[in-house]
Amino acid sequence: MRVIICGAGQVGYGIAERLAAEQNDVSVIDTSPELIRTIRDQLDVRGFVGHGAHPDVLEAAGAQQADMFIAVTLYDEVNMTACQVAHSLFNIPTKIARIRAQSYLQPHYQNLFSRENLPIDVIISPEIEVGEMVLRRIAIPGATDVVRFADDKVAMVAIECLEECPVINTPLSQLSDLFPDLPSTVVGVWRNNRLFIPHSADQLVAGDVAYVVTSKDQVRRTLGLFGHEEAEALRIVIGGGGNIGLYVAKALEARQSRTKVKIIEDTRERAIAIADKLRRTVVLHGSALDQKLLLEADIQDADLMVALTNNDQVNILASVMAKRLGCKSNLALINNPTYHDFTRTLGIDAHVNPRSVTISRVLQHVRRGRIRAVHSIQRGTAEIIEAEALETSPLVGSPLRDLKLPDGMRLGMIYRDGTAIKPNGSTLIRPKDRVIIFAMDTAVRQVEQMFRVSLEFF
Repeated sequence: MRVIICGAGQVGYGIAERLAAEQNDVSVIDTSPELIRTIRDQLDVRGFVGHGAHPDVLEAAGAQQADMFIAVTLYDEVNMTACQVAHSLFNIPTKIARIRAQSYLQPHYQNLFSRENLPIDVIISPEIEVGEMVLRRIAIPGATDVVRFADDKVAMVAIECLEECPVINTPLSQLSDLFPDLPSTVVGVWRNNRLFIPHSADQLVAGDVAYVVTSKDQVRRTLGLFGHEEAEALRIVIGGGGNIGLYVAKALEARQSRTKVKIIEDTRERAIAIADKLRRTVVLHGSALDQKLLLEADIQDADLMVALTNNDQVNILASVMAKRLGCKSNLALINNPTYHDFTRTLGIDAHVNPRSVTISRVLQHVRRGRIRAVHSIQRGTAEIIEAEALETSPLVGSPLRDLKLPDGMRLGMIYRDGTAIKPNGSTLIRPKDRVIIFAMDTAVRQVEQMFRVSLEFF
């Protein structure tokens, strides 16, 4: 696939890295010579210095032969104009744009991005995507990662196995025997900085992070089985009143009437503006690193500190300080991937990576075949994929035990007619079933092939 990426920042670099690793033909455009130099030196891509909306720059980058155009610069208007040029002059089939300003995304303006007006096929709003991720973490305490699939009926939860975890040192097959009615499957394990797919005889050990696929109504029970029975946070302090902080506070007001929320915002004008948009949330003006202000926000009695400023260091320090002052748990927004390895040692319970969220959304549309959703984990080491089975799929019609599934993939759940089904050896996949699969990066291409329409079908 020939892909042009407009924007070589953290998100653009991350997308280029993933696509280049999969042998796609990738070109990257950015106005910064330094960013282009870096991406040329470190990745197997072509780099072009220039404005991504200028026709001559797009032509030099190979727009006439491109299959996909991804605009992820910092500026919405550049992304939208670049997609328009990519469509009008070069007829690039698929155009994806990152759009941050919520005014463009109001429901009554949705016709703006139609093919007749601004022809953008996929719009990614990082604020909404990250805000929803934060809300899922708040709603499911005890999980370090939460993703929903199959019309919200299936969930993948990442669960840390602590020393007192009841299921450690027990073969996974024994867990299935002990809880036959629990539709939960451990599809992956992160141990000592290595991700692998466990076998039925394998055991979890303290310090592991288990990736578990289960039905939505069994998430709490599954967490309880792993020893995580944390109560839902009812007193929340949010550090940072930007677009994500405001989105989370608004959603909490709308969804959870019992939750008491306080926001700490550093900029006075912004604090006044968001106070006017919120009904029950208390807005405090000042720094999330101000200990006196944290105490004024009753951080010592809070259930959760959510640090959502634009500064990773502020988010990390505010989260650590909140726990030191008595807050029960914390959740930090961390952009820089180099910080992720240190979060646990610093005392951060969970973190959200905006870049990973955005890259996952892009991959959903890069993947060939009937791919409905993709979530990238552990910096692209593996993906959780939701795919729809076709009549021509090699998965259809035979018991799973008779299929020669490639190494590096594990079926986690089958969603059929509104019901989540835990797969076993005798399970038969039917056409139109939606299959939730854990796939290592080495097996992603094979998963794609399984869900593509075969030429023999026509």
